[in-house]
Amino acid sequence: MALDPSFIGRTYPPTEPYEVGREKIREFAVAVGDANPVYRDPEAAKALGHPDVIAPPTFPIVLTMRASGQVVQDPELGLDYSRVVHGDQKFSYTRPVRAGDRLTVSVTVDNIKSLAGNDVLTVRGEVADESGEHVVTSVMTLVARAADEKAGE
Repeated sequence: MALDPSFIGRTYPPTEPYEVGREKIREFAVAVGDANPVYRDPEAAKALGHPDVIAPPTFPIVLTMRASGQVVQDPELGLDYSRVVHGDQKFSYTRPVRAGDRLTVSVTVDNIKSLAGNDVLTVRGEVADESGEHVVTSVMTLVARAADEKAGE
């Protein structure tokens, strides 16, 4: 079943604030295998002009993936999440994510298209701090694989 293209342009309410902690940043850096000291050591981060440790560039996936749940779990969209694979991810920064940030995410459906029987869904997440300042934009592409027509025979 094709996704409803009328969802293109639909924006969902901002998420509750997510407080970025030093330990969460450190854990994420360890998980992705990045030993850069600016992710662990406040003094190393301050030496580079940051007020505290900063997060690795892909850290916002923690927030944006959770926020995209508003889209993928919307029953009106008609997405069968059991058939979804993560197709692509991009981040565009205004500034780094920092320990102590309180961030919200507003997600918008940017595009829906069909490709070789697969539904391709593009979701944009705008991440802002508590003052409303833009921090990063995340663009995620999800592919809902076509159902195997032979399975129904």
